[in-house]
Amino acid sequence: METAQSLYLALLATGLLASAFPAAVMGQQEASTNGSGSVVANGAQLTLVAEQFKFTEGPAVDKAGNVFFTDQPNDKIWKYSTDGKLSVFLDKAGRANGLYFDKRGNLVACADEQNQLWSIDKQGRPTVLLTEVAGHRLNGPNDLWIHPKTEGIYFTDPYYQRNYWTRQAPDPALGGQKLYYLAAGAKTAVVADDQLQKPNGIVGTPNGKVLYVADIEANKTYQYQIRPDGTLSNRQVFAGQGSDGMTLDQEGNVYLTGKGVTVYNAAGQRIEHIDVPAEWTGNVCFAGPDRKTLFITASEAVYVLPMRVKGVQ
Repeated sequence: METAQSLYLALLATGLLASAFPAAVMGQQEASTNGSGSVVANGAQLTLVAEQFKFTEGPAVDKAGNVFFTDQPNDKIWKYSTDGKLSVFLDKAGRANGLYFDKRGNLVACADEQNQLWSIDKQGRPTVLLTEVAGHRLNGPNDLWIHPKTEGIYFTDPYYQRNYWTRQAPDPALGGQKLYYLAAGAKTAVVADDQLQKPNGIVGTPNGKVLYVADIEANKTYQYQIRPDGTLSNRQVFAGQGSDGMTLDQEGNVYLTGKGVTVYNAAGQRIEHIDVPAEWTGNVCFAGPDRKTLFITASEAVYVLPMRVKGVQ
Protein backbone atom coordinates (compact mmCIF):
# COMPACT_ATOMS: atom_id res chain seq x y z
CA MET A 1 0.00 0.00 0.00
CA GLU A 2 1.71 3.14 -1.16
CA THR A 3 0.64 6.59 -0.08
CA ALA A 4 3.05 8.74 -2.06
CA GLN A 5 1.78 10.79 -4.97
CA SER A 6 5.05 9.87 -6.73
CA LEU A 7 3.73 6.35 -7.31
CA TYR A 8 0.71 7.67 -9.17
CA LEU A 9 2.86 10.00 -11.28
CA ALA A 10 5.31 7.23 -12.12
CA LEU A 11 2.54 4.89 -13.25
CA LEU A 12 0.95 7.67 -15.27
CA ALA A 13 4.25 8.33 -17.01
CA THR A 14 4.62 4.68 -17.98
CA GLY A 15 1.13 4.53 -19.42
CA LEU A 16 -0.25 2.17 -16.78
CA LEU A 17 -2.93 4.66 -15.83
CA ALA A 18 -5.41 6.46 -18.02
CA SER A 19 -5.19 10.22 -18.15
CA ALA A 20 -8.79 10.78 -17.06
CA PHE A 21 -11.10 9.20 -14.53
CA PRO A 22 -14.84 8.81 -15.12
CA ALA A 23 -17.56 9.78 -12.69
CA ALA A 24 -18.65 7.23 -10.11
CA VAL A 25 -20.75 4.49 -11.63
CA MET A 26 -21.80 1.03 -10.60
CA GLY A 27 -19.49 -1.85 -11.46
CA GLN A 28 -19.56 -2.97 -15.07
CA GLN A 29 -19.45 -6.72 -15.55
CA GLU A 30 -16.88 -7.93 -18.08
CA ALA A 31 -17.05 -11.71 -17.86
CA SER A 32 -18.45 -14.19 -15.37
CA THR A 33 -17.76 -17.86 -14.93
CA ASN A 34 -20.19 -18.57 -12.09
CA GLY A 35 -23.34 -17.28 -13.75
CA SER A 36 -24.26 -15.10 -10.78
CA GLY A 37 -23.81 -11.73 -12.48
CA SER A 38 -22.20 -8.63 -11.06
CA VAL A 39 -20.54 -8.63 -7.65
CA VAL A 40 -22.18 -5.22 -7.08
CA ALA A 41 -25.71 -5.08 -5.66
CA ASN A 42 -28.39 -4.49 -8.26
CA GLY A 43 -28.72 -0.76 -8.97
CA ALA A 44 -26.08 0.22 -6.41
CA GLN A 45 -24.09 3.41 -6.80
CA LEU A 46 -20.74 4.42 -5.38
CA THR A 47 -21.26 6.88 -2.52
CA LEU A 48 -18.74 9.42 -1.24
CA VAL A 49 -18.29 9.22 2.55
CA ALA A 50 -15.79 12.06 2.97
CA GLU A 51 -12.93 13.78 1.13
CA GLN A 52 -11.16 15.66 3.92
CA PHE A 53 -7.97 13.61 3.86
CA LYS A 54 -4.57 13.82 2.21
CA PHE A 55 -4.12 10.16 1.25
CA THR A 56 -6.25 7.33 2.60
CA GLU A 57 -5.02 3.75 2.97
CA GLY A 58 -5.05 0.52 4.94
CA PRO A 59 -8.75 -0.21 5.63
CA ALA A 60 -9.33 -3.02 8.13
CA VAL A 61 -12.65 -4.22 9.53
CA ASP A 62 -13.28 -5.32 13.12
CA LYS A 63 -15.67 -8.08 14.22
CA ALA A 64 -18.59 -5.65 14.42
CA GLY A 65 -18.04 -4.37 10.88
CA ASN A 66 -16.48 -0.99 11.74
CA VAL A 67 -13.67 0.10 9.43
CA PHE A 68 -10.37 1.58 10.56
CA PHE A 69 -8.24 3.29 7.92
CA THR A 70 -5.18 5.50 7.73
CA ASP A 71 -4.47 8.99 6.47
CA GLN A 72 -0.74 8.44 6.41
CA PRO A 73 0.49 11.94 5.43
CA ASN A 74 -1.56 13.35 8.31
CA ASP A 75 -0.40 10.55 10.66
CA LYS A 76 -3.88 9.47 11.77
CA ILE A 77 -6.01 6.34 11.99
CA TRP A 78 -9.71 6.98 11.44
CA LYS A 79 -12.77 4.91 12.33
CA TYR A 80 -15.84 4.61 10.12
CA SER A 81 -18.54 3.05 12.28
CA THR A 82 -21.40 0.83 11.18
CA ASP A 83 -23.77 3.75 11.74
CA GLY A 84 -21.85 5.86 9.21
CA LYS A 85 -19.97 8.11 11.62
CA LEU A 86 -16.33 9.17 11.21
CA SER A 87 -13.99 9.74 14.14
CA VAL A 88 -10.25 9.81 14.79
CA PHE A 89 -9.18 6.60 16.52
CA LEU A 90 -5.49 7.46 16.89
CA ASP A 91 -3.48 10.61 16.30
CA LYS A 92 0.30 10.27 15.98
CA ALA A 93 -0.11 6.77 14.56
CA GLY A 94 3.51 6.02 13.61
CA ARG A 95 2.72 6.93 9.99
CA ALA A 96 0.67 3.75 9.84
CA ASN A 97 -0.13 2.39 6.40
CA GLY A 98 -1.49 -1.16 6.16
CA LEU A 99 -3.73 -2.40 9.00
CA TYR A 100 -5.21 -5.76 10.02
CA PHE A 101 -7.08 -6.98 13.12
CA ASP A 102 -5.81 -9.97 15.10
CA LYS A 103 -8.04 -12.44 16.93
CA ARG A 104 -7.94 -10.42 20.15
CA GLY A 105 -9.18 -7.27 18.49
CA ASN A 106 -5.80 -5.53 18.40
CA LEU A 107 -5.08 -3.48 15.31
CA VAL A 108 -1.74 -4.53 13.82
CA ALA A 109 -0.16 -1.74 11.77
CA CYS A 110 2.68 -1.23 9.34
CA ALA A 111 4.12 1.86 11.06
CA ASP A 112 6.79 3.06 8.69
CA GLU A 113 7.79 6.25 10.52
CA GLN A 114 10.40 4.07 12.27
CA ASN A 115 9.92 1.06 9.94
CA GLN A 116 8.14 -1.04 12.54
CA LEU A 117 5.18 -3.34 13.07
CA TRP A 118 2.83 -2.17 15.83
CA SER A 119 0.01 -3.82 17.74
CA ILE A 120 -2.54 -1.21 18.87
CA ASP A 121 -5.06 -2.15 21.56
CA LYS A 122 -8.68 -1.01 21.73
CA GLN A 123 -7.68 2.05 23.74
CA GLY A 124 -5.20 3.12 21.06
CA ARG A 125 -2.07 2.10 22.99
CA PRO A 126 0.69 0.77 20.69
CA THR A 127 3.17 -2.03 21.34
CA VAL A 128 6.11 -2.47 18.98
CA LEU A 129 6.22 -6.00 17.56
CA LEU A 130 9.17 -5.68 15.20
CA THR A 131 11.85 -3.08 14.51
CA GLU A 132 14.42 -4.81 12.29
CA VAL A 133 15.44 -7.98 10.49
CA ALA A 134 18.82 -9.55 11.23
CA GLY A 135 20.02 -6.30 12.77
CA HIS A 136 19.00 -4.15 9.82
CA ARG A 137 16.24 -1.56 9.58
CA LEU A 138 13.39 -2.54 7.29
CA ASN A 139 12.68 -0.57 4.12
CA GLY A 140 9.19 0.46 5.23
CA PRO A 141 6.55 -2.16 6.15
CA ASN A 142 3.61 -1.49 3.88
CA ASP A 143 0.81 -4.04 4.06
CA LEU A 144 0.11 -7.19 6.08
CA TRP A 145 -2.14 -10.20 6.53
CA ILE A 146 -2.47 -12.37 9.64
CA HIS A 147 -2.91 -16.13 9.27
CA PRO A 148 -6.29 -17.10 10.80
CA LYS A 149 -4.99 -20.23 12.53
CA THR A 150 -1.31 -19.74 13.34
CA GLU A 151 -1.58 -15.94 13.80
CA GLY A 152 1.69 -15.52 11.93
CA ILE A 153 2.05 -12.18 10.15
CA TYR A 154 2.97 -11.90 6.48
CA PHE A 155 4.03 -8.38 5.49
CA THR A 156 5.47 -6.60 2.47
CA ASP A 157 8.50 -4.32 2.76
CA PRO A 158 8.93 -2.13 -0.33
CA TYR A 159 10.97 1.06 -0.33
CA TYR A 160 9.11 4.32 -0.95
CA GLN A 161 11.07 7.42 0.03
CA ARG A 162 9.29 9.37 2.77
CA ASN A 163 9.82 13.06 3.47
CA TYR A 164 9.92 12.33 7.20
CA TRP A 165 12.96 10.01 6.90
CA THR A 166 16.55 11.18 7.26
CA ARG A 167 17.84 8.33 5.07
CA GLN A 168 17.73 8.61 1.30
CA ALA A 169 18.16 4.98 0.22
CA PRO A 170 17.35 1.46 1.38
CA ASP A 171 19.84 -0.48 3.47
CA PRO A 172 21.78 -2.59 0.93
CA ALA A 173 22.31 -5.25 3.61
CA LEU A 174 18.62 -6.18 3.28
CA GLY A 175 19.31 -7.38 -0.25
CA GLY A 176 16.18 -5.95 -1.81
CA GLN A 177 12.47 -5.46 -1.23
CA LYS A 178 10.94 -8.62 0.15
CA LEU A 179 7.98 -10.43 1.61
CA TYR A 180 8.49 -11.40 5.27
CA TYR A 181 6.90 -13.72 7.79
CA LEU A 182 6.75 -13.08 11.53
CA ALA A 183 5.61 -16.17 13.44
CA ALA A 184 3.27 -15.62 16.38
CA GLY A 185 5.30 -14.60 19.41
CA ALA A 186 8.56 -14.42 17.45
CA LYS A 187 11.00 -11.54 17.89
CA THR A 188 12.43 -11.64 14.39
CA ALA A 189 10.96 -12.11 10.93
CA VAL A 190 12.18 -14.41 8.18
CA VAL A 191 12.13 -13.93 4.42
CA ALA A 192 9.11 -15.57 2.80
CA ASP A 193 9.99 -14.53 -0.78
CA ASP A 194 13.03 -12.57 -1.97
CA GLN A 195 12.22 -12.72 -5.69
CA LEU A 196 9.89 -9.73 -5.84
CA GLN A 197 10.71 -6.31 -7.27
CA LYS A 198 8.38 -4.21 -5.08
CA PRO A 199 5.84 -6.21 -3.05
CA ASN A 200 2.82 -4.24 -1.94
CA GLY A 201 -0.77 -5.48 -1.47
CA ILE A 202 -1.37 -8.78 0.32
CA VAL A 203 -4.28 -10.96 1.43
CA GLY A 204 -4.88 -14.62 2.26
CA THR A 205 -7.83 -16.99 2.15
CA PRO A 206 -9.88 -17.59 5.31
CA ASN A 207 -8.82 -21.25 5.45
CA GLY A 208 -5.19 -20.13 5.67
CA LYS A 209 -4.07 -22.16 2.67
CA VAL A 210 -3.52 -19.56 -0.08
CA LEU A 211 -1.71 -16.20 -0.04
CA TYR A 212 -1.93 -13.48 -2.70
CA VAL A 213 0.86 -10.89 -2.99
CA ALA A 214 1.04 -8.05 -5.50
CA ASP A 215 4.35 -6.98 -7.04
CA ILE A 216 3.37 -3.48 -8.07
CA GLU A 217 6.60 -2.77 -9.98
CA ALA A 218 6.43 -6.00 -11.99
CA ASN A 219 2.68 -5.40 -12.53
CA LYS A 220 1.82 -8.92 -11.36
CA THR A 221 -0.08 -10.53 -8.52
CA TYR A 222 1.19 -13.90 -7.31
CA GLN A 223 -0.54 -16.80 -5.62
CA TYR A 224 1.23 -19.06 -3.10
CA GLN A 225 0.37 -22.20 -1.18
CA ILE A 226 0.93 -21.82 2.57
CA ARG A 227 2.57 -24.77 4.31
CA PRO A 228 1.71 -25.67 7.93
CA ASP A 229 5.05 -24.22 9.10
CA GLY A 230 4.27 -20.85 7.49
CA THR A 231 6.64 -21.21 4.55
CA LEU A 232 5.33 -20.64 1.03
CA SER A 233 5.42 -22.90 -2.01
CA ASN A 234 4.17 -23.20 -5.58
CA ARG A 235 4.33 -19.51 -6.50
CA GLN A 236 2.31 -18.79 -9.62
CA VAL A 237 1.23 -15.66 -11.46
CA PHE A 238 -2.41 -15.14 -10.51
CA ALA A 239 -3.05 -11.97 -12.54
CA GLY A 240 -1.11 -9.73 -14.90
CA GLN A 241 -1.83 -6.72 -12.74
CA GLY A 242 -0.13 -5.28 -9.69
CA SER A 243 -2.07 -3.83 -6.80
CA ASP A 244 -1.73 -1.37 -3.96
CA GLY A 245 -4.13 -3.22 -1.68
CA MET A 246 -6.55 -6.11 -2.02
CA THR A 247 -9.38 -8.09 -0.47
CA LEU A 248 -11.44 -11.25 -1.02
CA ASP A 249 -15.13 -12.11 -1.08
CA GLN A 250 -16.83 -15.36 -0.07
CA GLU A 251 -17.05 -16.51 -3.69
CA GLY A 252 -13.24 -16.50 -3.89
CA ASN A 253 -13.01 -13.36 -6.01
CA VAL A 254 -9.91 -11.19 -5.53
CA TYR A 255 -10.20 -7.38 -5.60
CA LEU A 256 -7.15 -5.46 -6.84
CA THR A 257 -6.68 -1.69 -6.69
CA GLY A 258 -4.90 1.11 -8.53
CA LYS A 259 -7.06 2.62 -11.24
CA GLY A 260 -10.38 1.85 -9.56
CA VAL A 261 -11.07 -1.69 -8.35
CA THR A 262 -10.62 -4.70 -10.62
CA VAL A 263 -12.16 -8.03 -9.66
CA TYR A 264 -10.74 -11.43 -10.61
CA ASN A 265 -12.35 -14.78 -9.96
CA ALA A 266 -10.46 -17.57 -8.18
CA ALA A 267 -9.13 -18.82 -11.52
CA GLY A 268 -7.42 -15.48 -12.18
CA GLN A 269 -9.91 -14.32 -14.82
CA ARG A 270 -10.91 -10.66 -14.80
CA ILE A 271 -14.66 -10.49 -14.26
CA GLU A 272 -15.46 -6.89 -13.36
CA HIS A 273 -14.15 -3.35 -12.96
CA ILE A 274 -15.49 -0.71 -10.58
CA ASP A 275 -14.67 2.86 -11.58
CA VAL A 276 -13.66 5.22 -8.78
CA PRO A 277 -13.38 9.01 -9.40
CA ALA A 278 -9.91 9.44 -7.91
CA GLU A 279 -6.36 9.63 -9.16
CA TRP A 280 -5.49 6.47 -7.24
CA THR A 281 -7.46 3.80 -5.41
CA GLY A 282 -5.26 2.61 -2.57
CA ASN A 283 -7.17 -0.20 -0.92
CA VAL A 284 -10.48 -1.93 -0.18
CA CYS A 285 -12.21 -4.06 2.41
CA PHE A 286 -15.71 -5.39 3.10
CA ALA A 287 -17.48 -3.54 5.89
CA GLY A 288 -20.72 -3.48 7.85
CA PRO A 289 -22.29 -6.09 10.14
CA ASP A 290 -23.12 -8.28 7.13
CA ARG A 291 -19.82 -7.57 5.29
CA LYS A 292 -21.74 -6.55 2.17
CA THR A 293 -20.44 -3.00 1.82
CA LEU A 294 -17.25 -2.41 -0.14
CA PHE A 295 -15.23 0.30 1.61
CA ILE A 296 -12.77 2.03 -0.74
CA THR A 297 -9.86 4.30 0.16
CA ALA A 298 -9.12 6.52 -2.83
CA SER A 299 -6.54 9.31 -2.52
CA GLU A 300 -8.16 12.19 -0.58
CA ALA A 301 -11.50 10.40 -0.20
CA VAL A 302 -13.26 7.27 1.01
CA TYR A 303 -16.28 5.66 -0.66
CA VAL A 304 -18.77 2.87 0.00
CA LEU A 305 -20.58 0.60 -2.44
CA PRO A 306 -23.35 -1.93 -1.62
CA MET A 307 -22.43 -5.40 -2.85
CA ARG A 308 -24.28 -8.58 -3.84
CA VAL A 309 -21.44 -10.69 -2.42
CA LYS A 310 -20.10 -10.80 1.12
CA GLY A 311 -16.51 -10.30 2.13
CA VAL A 312 -14.62 -13.06 3.91
CA GLN A 313 -14.57 -12.97 7.71
